[in-house]
Amino acid sequence: MRRSTASHEIQVSGIPIEIVRKDIKNLHPSVMPPNGRVRVSVPKHLNDDRVRAAVVTKLDWIRKRQRVMEAQPRQTQREMVEGESHYFMGKRYRLEVVERYGKHKIELKTGAKLQLFVSPDTTAANRRLVLNEWYREQLKAQIPLLLIKWEAIVKRHANDWGVKKMKTRWGSCNITQKRVWLNLELAKKPPECLEYVLVHELVHLHERYHNDRFKQLMTKFLPNWESSRKLLNQGPLGHDDWDC
Repeated sequence: MRRSTASHEIQVSGIPIEIVRKDIKNLHPSVMPPNGRVRVSVPKHLNDDRVRAAVVTKLDWIRKRQRVMEAQPRQTQREMVEGESHYFMGKRYRLEVVERYGKHKIELKTGAKLQLFVSPDTTAANRRLVLNEWYREQLKAQIPLLLIKWEAIVKRHANDWGVKKMKTRWGSCNITQKRVWLNLELAKKPPECLEYVLVHELVHLHERYHNDRFKQLMTKFLPNWESSRKLLNQGPLGHDDWDC
């Protein structure tokens, strides 16, 4: 995670562009999931006119990325009712709601069923909380073993890690504190997607920026990283607010 100053917005050819000035050498545009919001990290000395001119040269790439995100399948808000589809580790499950008093919990069953045990009259919002906590538990059970594997390969160690909802990133890395965060949504994606994001963040402990050296390191440690990234950005996204 890079330290930044306050951000502000400009318009370029009708596209809102969030500018974030940082202690960096080069301009870095990003098209952020889930809705294609554009953010450009720029060196502190670069004024808005020069940023606008640089963004104009990248408009074709920005629009292409936005079209990809717009075309990507997207789930509606999950109502947490019987028969609804939910994803876990890249597989689709049908929700089976079991109303009974006692501890709320989730269980995977044969036949691609995901059982939700809740008290009667539990609201949809609280049912989603139960599912999200289960997702969190599943990720937290997998990440330590993946860290042992990939820290040895990448030869970098994360001092701390965690799982949280993130609206614009699949993961982040605080370079100074060597802390890695992973998006809760990764619980829904195929296992290789989780692995890719974790390796991506560990590689940032070698190289801060998404430059050629970063890509070379990714290829060295995880040769199929580009196909995993493509897989990550395919398949259904969560609801627009990523609250499912």
